[in-house]
Amino acid sequence: MKILALIPARGGSKRIPGKNIRYLGDKPLINWTIDSVKNLPNIANVLVSTDNEEISAIAKKAGACVPWTRPKELATDTSKAIDVVIYEINKYEEAFEKVDGVLFLQPTSPFRKKETLKKGLSLYKKNNFQPVIGVSPAKTHPLWCFTVSDNSMKPFIDSKTGLSTRSQDLPSVYSVNGSFYLNHPEDLRSNRTFFSSKTIPLIMPSQTESIDIDTEWDWWIAEQIIKDSKL
Repeated sequence: MKILALIPARGGSKRIPGKNIRYLGDKPLINWTIDSVKNLPNIANVLVSTDNEEISAIAKKAGACVPWTRPKELATDTSKAIDVVIYEINKYEEAFEKVDGVLFLQPTSPFRKKETLKKGLSLYKKNNFQPVIGVSPAKTHPLWCFTVSDNSMKPFIDSKTGLSTRSQDLPSVYSVNGSFYLNHPEDLRSNRTFFSSKTIPLIMPSQTESIDIDTEWDWWIAEQIIKDSKL
């Protein structure tokens, strides 16, 4: 089994300028993800997709493959991740080799453990290359969520018992954490998504592994995690 690890890292971040190469702890943010996946069994290559020369140079120094620059039209605020994935896998397979899967790893989830990545790869192989996506226990149960309109609240899910049920008695629910996406290239080209009715969940109960750095508050939390856990 050959898997291409693909790390998206455009240069135009708005909420946290320059976040992909900003130092988190003792290394640039993108290096955390590169280091987590390098030298894992079944990883054919670690490809970084970027439109930025500085990101490219740092990623190459960290051991990633950056053979070309992402087109500007795929590096805007409105660019879709799936379009980037399909562009990069088409370029990679044309230039190098066919692979059995694309492992999409966002650099904003820096604390993945190699053991978790191995588990996800194993699930993919065991289930005959069905898509695998990382999920975590939902922070707020959907039965306790509301829509707000005209100064009034309405349950997001119509349920007579949800609000009166103790949290420990509610059914377990999970949300996609953005940390792990794995699917076959042909499936991605055909369906243009990592999701399907046969998607396998990679359950990641660790809040540390599931963190998604999107704001300065998230960044501060990540720094505290490093200080407290000596990562």
